[in-house]
Amino acid sequence: MKIRFLDKETQDGGSPTLFDTDRKTFLIQGWKVSDPKILARLDLKIDETCVEVPIRLMTHLSKSTLTATDGTKPPLIIRTDHDTYVIKGRKVTDAEALAQMTIPAHETVIEVSAALRILMGEEHATVDA
Repeated sequence: MKIRFLDKETQDGGSPTLFDTDRKTFLIQGWKVSDPKILARLDLKIDETCVEVPIRLMTHLSKSTLTATDGTKPPLIIRTDHDTYVIKGRKVTDAEALAQMTIPAHETVIEVSAALRILMGEEHATVDA
């Protein structure tokens, strides 16, 4: 998988990062989630996980040309009370993609459909703060 760096939001010992891919998906690098209440709400399958990222990371969607026109479903997203999103997606195992990233032990990477832009709405998909 070929990836293209869009941007990152560095804070609190991590660098949540947003990429787009040649598979018309987004990769989101973020903090691992361990809160049992949130994990229970996500109903994760064996090939899925979730990441927590600052809300403002989604402002960088505007740097991508990807659009969701293939009818794919947007990922499940939970907004927290501390200005972050928890996002559910497929675990990234692609060695080529992972080799292009620096992933600390407290972070992981998920892949989500381009429908993420629709779910984030016009505020995050078109405004780059």
